Amino acid sequence: MKKIYIDDVGSGFPLVLVHGYLGSSEMWCNQRDYFSKSCRVISPALPGFGESSNIQSLDSINKMAQFVIDILEEKKIQKFNLLGHSMGGMIVQEITKIIGDRVNKLICFATGSIGEIPGRFETIDETRNKLKKDGIELFSGEFWAGSKAKELGLIDELGDASQILKEKFGEDVVIKKFEKPKGWFSKKFSSSINQVDQLATILEERSIWQRYGF
Repeated sequence: MKKIYIDDVGSGFPLVLVHGYLGSSEMWCNQRDYFSKSCRVISPALPGFGESSNIQSLDSINKMAQFVIDILEEKKIQKFNLLGHSMGGMIVQEITKIIGDRVNKLICFATGSIGEIPGRFETIDETRNKLKKDGIELFSGEFWAGSKAKELGLIDELGDASQILKEKFGEDVVIKKFEKPKGWFSKKFSSSINQVDQLATILEERSIWQRYGF
């Protein structure tokens, strides 16, 4: 197994943190400092990234998932909680697909349900070579939506999220919506508040019309 940088601090039930694209183990510094007080926190820098930038990068989500699994095997960790960010979220989903019986809790942060290399992500080595060759500006302010975003791998699909997920994972897919709980006052006077909101919107529209003529 290639020797990469692995942050391993604290003691207790293991929490494994997997960073995203252009990330490193250091992105978890605040979480590491907090959670290491009560559990063992393991946060590797994936091959080619951050503190492991001198290691050849891997060219698929599955290979990265297997790499993390190998780390856990080497450390003799059987059960653990698993958290992944962005591309790391796709990696932890793949880990769960392979050894789901060992995952106590799975947390996906700012990620998608699908994605692959090549496709949604290129390898970090490819990105590094492009920067050296073409001098690409990473933060040019440009953005893409629709078919162009899909072409660049920034989004998974175009269409209704519920229908797409059902097509990919079956009709049993359930999407739960989470809304901020209403307090006692809002529940008791919700109809009155809605009427006030509607009135405020009407007055605002009239004010804009009078000022700008549209």
